[in-house]
Amino acid sequence: MKLGVFAVLLADLPAKEAFAYLKKSGVQAVEIGCGGFPGKAHCDPKELLADSAKLRDFRSMVEDSGLEISALSTHGNAVHPNPEVARGYQEDYVNTILLAEKLGVHRVVTFSGCPGGAPGDTTPNWVTCPWPNDFSDILKYQWNDVLIPYWKENAAFAADHGVSKVALEMHPGFCVYNPETMLRLRDAVGPVMGANFDPSHLFWQGIDPVAAIRMLGDAIYFFHAKDTKIDEINTARIGVLDTKPYTDEIHRAWIFRSVGYGHAYQVWKDIVSNLRMVGYDDVMSIEHEDSLMTPAEGLQKAISFLKEVMTFEERGPVWWA
Repeated sequence: MKLGVFAVLLADLPAKEAFAYLKKSGVQAVEIGCGGFPGKAHCDPKELLADSAKLRDFRSMVEDSGLEISALSTHGNAVHPNPEVARGYQEDYVNTILLAEKLGVHRVVTFSGCPGGAPGDTTPNWVTCPWPNDFSDILKYQWNDVLIPYWKENAAFAADHGVSKVALEMHPGFCVYNPETMLRLRDAVGPVMGANFDPSHLFWQGIDPVAAIRMLGDAIYFFHAKDTKIDEINTARIGVLDTKPYTDEIHRAWIFRSVGYGHAYQVWKDIVSNLRMVGYDDVMSIEHEDSLMTPAEGLQKAISFLKEVMTFEERGPVWWA
């Protein structure tokens, strides 16, 4: 395995300085934000695609840093029911795919997106229960009329441009939010689609990451190393469907944490071991969204923790059997 970082947490630094800092910290790979919610602080695909000299300089800068690019990421909602919003995210997706082709990167991370509940809606509609009965009509519309046709076209576009893995982050609020919905879309669209496995979004849904890893198997295309702490006191009173601001930590049912601050070593060792068992022996990319720590402190603690639990060497032969 290789230790990586989603570099958006260093958006206040120029790309060259950010990558040098990561290399000095013992990181081997970098995931680069190219649009959508995380922004384009280190890389604007549209700008690089329009200027061959800038593209060449960017490629050289990454190579000189000693880091490999693990993925390009554009976390957006290109099936947003507001056409203007959708166009912006779609442009980011297309340009990210085209830049990946130029850089020889075969993996792009994004969200599945979430449409409205019916034609004419202006806001996304994430369905969370089977009642009232018209919710089933909403899901049919979202999946059959919008989501599957969109991803059939855009997965093919990715494959045509050398991106063999489109890794969808399973995130509540979007149509793909758990292993079941991930596999449903993959079955409908094809093997270009896979999962960006971020256990932080599974923990607070009550999903066991190890069981999810076993269920997804070779459909796991990328991994975000981020943790969640469930607040047992608040959860016992209000459950886990919590819309309070992330900064209202003491009242929330759960909060995102740096790895090790939500779950202990054994949980993460089991995650690492099961990833290797299903064939994912690739990058674990640290994503920092811990509101109780600065990005620098959260990152360094995550690096230290993961170096203890990750397996970096090839497993080799079973010499005792």
